[in-house]
Amino acid sequence: MRLRLEFTTEPFDLDEAPAHAVVAREVVESAELDAVDVGPFGNTAEGGADQVLTAVDALLRRSLEAGATRISLQVNVVGGDAEGEGER
Repeated sequence: MRLRLEFTTEPFDLDEAPAHAVVAREVVESAELDAVDVGPFGNTAEGGADQVLTAVDALLRRSLEAGATRISLQVNVVGGDAEGEGER
């Protein structure tokens, strides 16, 4: 199963990337994920279910430890039906 992850961390700082945002970016860029896209207002990545779920765990733990006060995320199955019969 392939998953698509979309996330943001807060609080925002438009002048300089806060530590929690830098940590979140490092987590997804170092994970074994495909199509990673990081930006100031949202981030996306795709990959196999195990890789995405592992990255989500690290993202939540490390971003909170680095000062995030809110993390919004969405995970979607891509390339398949609602029962998870996606591309493998």
